[in-house]
Amino acid sequence: MMLLQGKTAVITGCSRGIGRSILEVFAQNGADIWACSRTAPESYLRDTEELSTRYSVRISPVTFDLADRDQVTRAMKEILASKGPVDIVVNNAGMVSKNALFQLTPIKTIDDVFEVNFFAPLLITQYMLKAMTRQSSGSIINIASIAGLDGEPGQLEYVCSKAALIGATRKLSRELSYAHIRVNAIAPGIIETDMIETMADDVMARFMQQCSMKRRGTPAEIANVALFLASDMSSYITGQVIRADGGL
Repeated sequence: MMLLQGKTAVITGCSRGIGRSILEVFAQNGADIWACSRTAPESYLRDTEELSTRYSVRISPVTFDLADRDQVTRAMKEILASKGPVDIVVNNAGMVSKNALFQLTPIKTIDDVFEVNFFAPLLITQYMLKAMTRQSSGSIINIASIAGLDGEPGQLEYVCSKAALIGATRKLSRELSYAHIRVNAIAPGIIETDMIETMADDVMARFMQQCSMKRRGTPAEIANVALFLASDMSSYITGQVIRADGGL
């Protein structure tokens, strides 16, 4: 069943991890995609072209650095200039910083993490709403984290940026309901991506002990939750934060 047939999605962080899995799952379900990434090496371009051919959808790579607001603005204007619909926005891309106690964390580090994890998704959403409000429909999906709900794992700046994203999700879900635009978030647990490489071994062991399913999640498992929220199967769901954490 093609759950996203005829829909167009904007997805950030498509080159690897959760974003790459969302890219494939959405393409598999019939969505045309603006595939956003910080860089576009040849291997990535070949990958998107292969997915486009395999699933008979349009995948258009867009490159920009989330830490640079001018680049974000340029990319969003490029998408809007196509005059096409934007049915789905997935704010997936994010960053973590090096392990450090709050007392030893420069404010500049906190600024940098917030720029990528919070302000960039807001800026992207603000631009894409120009298309969504015109068509009076849409689904916005923010990839948050259990860190934003529980306060760990992660450093203060990561925890706070994801908590802010969750707060924005809940606020926007109410503000945009008049335009039939749904806004939800996914809070992944410990997922097999590059990000968990910064996690200390003892912290990982503790979380695996607490996890009911006793394993890490996969990017594909998060992508399937995103598919549900992007599709009409979740047409009565907004303002929610779905934990996908294996029972932490």
